[in-house]
Amino acid sequence: MADAESIVSNFIEKIIINDMESGVIKAPVTRFPPEPNGYLHIGHAKSICLNFGLAEQFGGGCNLRFDDTNPAKEETEYVESIMNDVKWLGFQWTNLCHASDYFDRFYEWALDLIKAGKAYVDDQSSEEIRRNRGTLTQPGVESPYRGRSVEENLDLFDRMAKGEFDEGSKVLRAKIDMASSNINMRDPVMYRILKREHYRTGDKWRVYPMYDYAHGYEDAIEGVTHSVCTLEFQDHRPLYDWFIENVNVPHVPRQYEFARLNLSYTVMSKRRLLELVASKIVSGWDDPRMPTISGFRRRGYTPSSIRRFCREIGVARADSMVDIEFLQHFLREELNKTALRVMAVLRPLKVTLTNWPENFVDELPADNNPEDENAGTRTIKMGREIYIDREDFMEEPVKGFFRLAPGREVRLKHAYMITCTDVVKDAAGEVVELRCAADIESRGGNAPDGRKVKGTLHWVWAGDAVPAKVNLYAHLFTLRNMSEMEEGKDYRDYLNPQSLVALENALLEPSLAKAKPLDNFQFLRHGYFCADTDMTEANPVFNLTVSLKDSWAKESGKQS
Repeated sequence: MADAESIVSNFIEKIIINDMESGVIKAPVTRFPPEPNGYLHIGHAKSICLNFGLAEQFGGGCNLRFDDTNPAKEETEYVESIMNDVKWLGFQWTNLCHASDYFDRFYEWALDLIKAGKAYVDDQSSEEIRRNRGTLTQPGVESPYRGRSVEENLDLFDRMAKGEFDEGSKVLRAKIDMASSNINMRDPVMYRILKREHYRTGDKWRVYPMYDYAHGYEDAIEGVTHSVCTLEFQDHRPLYDWFIENVNVPHVPRQYEFARLNLSYTVMSKRRLLELVASKIVSGWDDPRMPTISGFRRRGYTPSSIRRFCREIGVARADSMVDIEFLQHFLREELNKTALRVMAVLRPLKVTLTNWPENFVDELPADNNPEDENAGTRTIKMGREIYIDREDFMEEPVKGFFRLAPGREVRLKHAYMITCTDVVKDAAGEVVELRCAADIESRGGNAPDGRKVKGTLHWVWAGDAVPAKVNLYAHLFTLRNMSEMEEGKDYRDYLNPQSLVALENALLEPSLAKAKPLDNFQFLRHGYFCADTDMTEANPVFNLTVSLKDSWAKESGKQS
């Protein structure tokens, strides 16, 4: 560890280095402990990268632990999705653990605390407990049941565990200090009655531990050396330590806190995300507009871009807002190097080349990715009828519009130069077809006389174009910082009505019909897209991953 300081990039790394150099530990043991009550989001990705990354960096281990102490909200579906997300991000856990593995030991430690006079059964309702807890400026009021004898508490807790009492009628509380300046220390609840079947333990238990009670003990059992949490747990650390100090644990862990990830135009409350799914505002947890890891994956984000993003934003002690454009910047940098270039017409407008040789189909070479010399080339076909994007034609062009217009010449990407000679409209006056003359001598897009044109358009040939659905995604919310909602407003008031625009009649290069789900492409002049998870050759579906424009690089003075 002589050169350890040279690799330090955050305060947690420095703590680990000091612990290793002083002989406190040989190597760190960390854990990633999600509750399986929803899908992981991008904030969890930061914690995953940090905890697993620290273990890898210093030759230690990281456990994946499910904090499954609330059977009312937890499901096997969530467990499986969490495991898939961790693997997709590129990490492998040392041990797969569950809080429910330790329920018997938690119960025994609760008995130890009761016997030591440090826990009691309270008959107050949750509302009474909340009301009597006090405020930041006023001490709490002791429960009238706080003075129960050890024998009575042991009997009542045993009967709670046997299911003799109704849910909400009794709880087990730690007896600490109702006048503590830290509200978390004012006799916190340790166990509550829940007559629910647990997805792993079935109906064995009728009482379940609270997270604050179980958290430290899980770390102690697993030998966790550095229990890394987000800042909201900072005020819980004295309670974490109190539970550890007051029973005989096999190992003493330490908790450290870091700033959670707040991303612009996003909410990351599991409750709100669940509401978005349940109310069908989004199509599911993996809707590409969701900030879930599965949502980012379906939208076409790569695990390496997310890992790099989490590394670059760093680990700090103070919360801050990170622009989603920063994440998009890293994704663009990667896709620019790796994504195949293809042509896709999202809003088709027919073009007939009136002077094109009858029944002639040309085969033209096209680069797959000019950024990758090993990407090779492909062959694209062109005939008499092609399609361009409707936005690439303007009957009365405005200043600065250099694309197709009556009498104007443009270049077709990889192909020929064409000039618009006639405009065909339907009965309603809408343009339905353009008639153009091709410069047959300009194959490859270069005129033999050396003349220049300003506009270059992408296109597809009518003879082999593949019909497809293309989903254009934007921010789900219109407010950059969703923690700054106006008083009286709800997050639903900021939903973006244009967060999804589905184009049902797009036309694509024929090779795209063979794309596999999550394959990435650059649709020339449109952006980066990926094949949807529902993609089939018979029904192609593509999702906009990110636009070509890199606003973060422009604002920061960097090039993407």
